[in-house]
Amino acid sequence: MVAHLLRLKLTLLRNGLRRSPWQLVGLAFGGLYALFIVGMCVVLLVLLRQQDPGLAQTVVVLGGSAALLGWGIVPVIASAVDMTLDPARFTTSAVPMPQLLAGLALGGLIGLPGLATSIVALATVVTFSRGVLPAAGALVGAVLGVLTCVVFCRVVTTATSSLAASRRFRDVSGIAFMVPLVLLGPITAGIFQGMAGSGAFLSDLAGRISWTPLGAAWSLGGDLEAGRPGTAGLKLLIAAATLAGLSWCWKLLLERALVTPPYSGSSRRKGGRLGLFSLLPATPAGAVTARALTYWFRDPRYSGSLVVIPLLPVVLAFQGSQTNDYGVLMITGPLTAFLLAWSISGDVSYDNTAFALHVAAGVRGVHDRLGRALACLAFALPTVLILAVVPFFIMADWAWWPSILGMSVGVLLTGLGLSSVVSARYTIAVPLPGDSPFKKPPGNVGQTLAVQFGGMGVLLVLVLPEAGLVLAQVLTGDPLFGWINLALGPVLGTALFIVGVRLGGRWLDARGPELLAQVTVNR
Repeated sequence: MVAHLLRLKLTLLRNGLRRSPWQLVGLAFGGLYALFIVGMCVVLLVLLRQQDPGLAQTVVVLGGSAALLGWGIVPVIASAVDMTLDPARFTTSAVPMPQLLAGLALGGLIGLPGLATSIVALATVVTFSRGVLPAAGALVGAVLGVLTCVVFCRVVTTATSSLAASRRFRDVSGIAFMVPLVLLGPITAGIFQGMAGSGAFLSDLAGRISWTPLGAAWSLGGDLEAGRPGTAGLKLLIAAATLAGLSWCWKLLLERALVTPPYSGSSRRKGGRLGLFSLLPATPAGAVTARALTYWFRDPRYSGSLVVIPLLPVVLAFQGSQTNDYGVLMITGPLTAFLLAWSISGDVSYDNTAFALHVAAGVRGVHDRLGRALACLAFALPTVLILAVVPFFIMADWAWWPSILGMSVGVLLTGLGLSSVVSARYTIAVPLPGDSPFKKPPGNVGQTLAVQFGGMGVLLVLVLPEAGLVLAQVLTGDPLFGWINLALGPVLGTALFIVGVRLGGRWLDARGPELLAQVTVNR
């Protein structure tokens, strides 16, 4: 049965690649990136063989502990790449529990994360290959460490599968998970500054972690090389007990998940409230605007992207504090405009089967495009205006505000026009309705990357006039270029906005049924 599960996993992976050449291209790019990272890690571990044993022990323990935490913290992303390991898929399968556990655990090694972790873990054997006993200890530790990573990931995935049945939990957890990701730079810099203040910080930290379930398995080779077999034996017991305990927890959680699968139904709500539909005009464009605004504030796939906006000035302010030059805050407005405008480039893809309402109702493409763009513009324009002006209060230098404000408005309007064209012409792989913002179905990864990066490149070309005026003011110091930009940005942006809405509307009228067929592939 274990071999059958592994063959099934490989078959599904192979068929997925055959279904879409773009997915094969995406996997190739992901493989090359993973190969680069793995190669760098392997080279580092090989070079550590010639270094001080204490340094090698510190690097391996801290790196292995970080890998274990990564496998546990990012299970949502891991399950998005490999949806065949979702416990809910085995609810109706009479697979014996031991075989199911073994098959799912070994199946977790099939894929880029599993292979990358296994290769880097085995490279630690070379690091401690200064003797037979240390090399054997490193090999045992690598096997225990990799298995612990996979089982820990499955424990978290299975545990959250029941919690994820609550829509509120999915919304809050998905959005909360984005906050530390956005602030990863300042957090990392703070940690490194703390480490720089204490020379022995890393070695002391690795020594303490090596006695915990995080680093016990990764410290076996180093302890044996240092002549501490008793210490290594105790840590081997800690590592084995950790793996056994996680396996037992996984078994209990999986048994519960198989007999009580998550319920995705919704509770009854009292009708009669039209919400935004009662506030906006009773026109096709007004109805689409109300529907899109409702999605923006109630769908975590949309609202999750808004979390980045208030955190963006924090990140840029932290960057300025490192150099004591807060001029970098001037890009807050244009960068926010770019992010918000491009956020609707996959609007039709996010609709999924709900796009059938637009097709069946006979909504004209221009009304659909205009309604979606106005919904984003309703909150994006005030946000961009505020973030484009506030930094100058902080810097107390108003020479650049006309140029930056004009460029920000131009980028926003131009980007909304271009996004209206892109979302009417191409579909991309996005999280399904009701899923976590991080859980994307397997699909056209290569096409998604091509559309996103290609569209961003076109947007950069379209805003070259505004960028050119900013550059002219930088080179000449003449504020006249800034005032010209303040007038040109909104005018040129409005013109491109109108062109994009009309062109996107024509493509939507011509390709409505084809778009519906494309977005309903993943359901």
